Amino acid sequence: MDKILHLEQDKIPRLLMRYSIPAIVGMGIQALYNIAARVFIGYSSVGIDGISALTASFPLLLIFIAFGMLFGIGGSAAFSIALGEKNNIKAEKIIAGTLFLLTVTTLFLTIITQIFAPKILSLFGASEKILQLSLDYTRIVIAGSVINSSAYAMNNFVRAQGKAKTAMLSMVAGGVLNIILDYIFIFIFKWGIKGVAVATVISQTVTGIIVFLYLFGKKSYIKIKIKNLIPAFEIVKVIISIGLAQFSIQLLTSLTNALLNNQLQKYGGDVALSLMGMIFSFMQIIFMPILGINQGSMPIMGYNYGAKKFERVIHTVYVAIAAATVIMTTGFIITRLFPAQILLAFGKQSNEILDKGVVAIKIFFSMSCLVGFQIAASGMFQAIGKPALSIIMTISRQLIFLIPLAYILPIFFQLNGIWLSIAASDLLATIVTAFFFFREIGILRKKIST
Repeated sequence: MDKILHLEQDKIPRLLMRYSIPAIVGMGIQALYNIAARVFIGYSSVGIDGISALTASFPLLLIFIAFGMLFGIGGSAAFSIALGEKNNIKAEKIIAGTLFLLTVTTLFLTIITQIFAPKILSLFGASEKILQLSLDYTRIVIAGSVINSSAYAMNNFVRAQGKAKTAMLSMVAGGVLNIILDYIFIFIFKWGIKGVAVATVISQTVTGIIVFLYLFGKKSYIKIKIKNLIPAFEIVKVIISIGLAQFSIQLLTSLTNALLNNQLQKYGGDVALSLMGMIFSFMQIIFMPILGINQGSMPIMGYNYGAKKFERVIHTVYVAIAAATVIMTTGFIITRLFPAQILLAFGKQSNEILDKGVVAIKIFFSMSCLVGFQIAASGMFQAIGKPALSIIMTISRQLIFLIPLAYILPIFFQLNGIWLSIAASDLLATIVTAFFFFREIGILRKKIST
């Protein structure tokens, strides 16, 4: 057990850096290859239509990500708590059970979505002009979804065992390979948007191989054992109860993106859809480091919560919030100073796209300084096994605020009303998050004093 005692002994800032920096690097590379794909597509023969097609495909792919988070985040958080409780047998059952649940669920989703992909993509905002491009991309990526989801979800267990550098290596290897293959398949082989999809599947397979070589190998502190693959009901219940918050976040995000895509088509057509794709790509650059901090902080909080070291849980979340806020503020400043340059990074743009895009970026990111707090605070609730509060915060932003505003504000402000709805929901959701967060901090402080 002394291999992971540093989680309850090392200084929090140093520990968070140790866990978060590899996660930030790994997530950053993941963001970079997603951005590179859009940049390459923007400069390819399909151009803006290709970016629009990728944007229309995104809500469907988010459904797969949602299940990856349900089992990956839920399983790894439960796994960290079990380690903190010094219950290795339970930890073994959780890691193997997570892999089984993830594999079965993803296989089922793959079959369903392959059959109904045209109808789903049309519902998610793909116009007749870009539908075939969306299908070309989506069918290939979905075909590799089992290994893609496993690579993403099970990487959390590598990090939870204190092997943040190994987790980073798997993501960096896949990300760098993806960028290289994107260039080869798009510009040399001339495969267009299909090349992006093939590159994604191959690179994620490499990431998965690295992850499973570790989890089944001798260096893994808690290994995946075949005898534990079929989980008991209690294990399933624990995994799903903790992962339900992130699952809900991603499903609501999928629904929200689909509805936004339809609103964008209504008020701005494929041009507006391509703008969302470019803005989202830049947003990933800012968000991925914050998600890396979140992933780095969760094993620390989960372990110390299980070990009843509540003061370390509080210290960790405050350091995470401070770091996330600095990153979001930096991103906010960049959007004020260089909005046009952000758009031009994705190819030669028409005056129409530049004019609309500069306004969109400035409105979209106007409340972004608050988002780091939201993400870090939500991570704390997941890490300590209280996902219901994360679900409430997610519902408040996506379902109660964003979706209604995205339909009301465009009536008065047209296309700009959609960007404004995103900024307004960030502000309102921060208020809700702050209420629950500080209430929970008070509960933890009472536990420390008793």
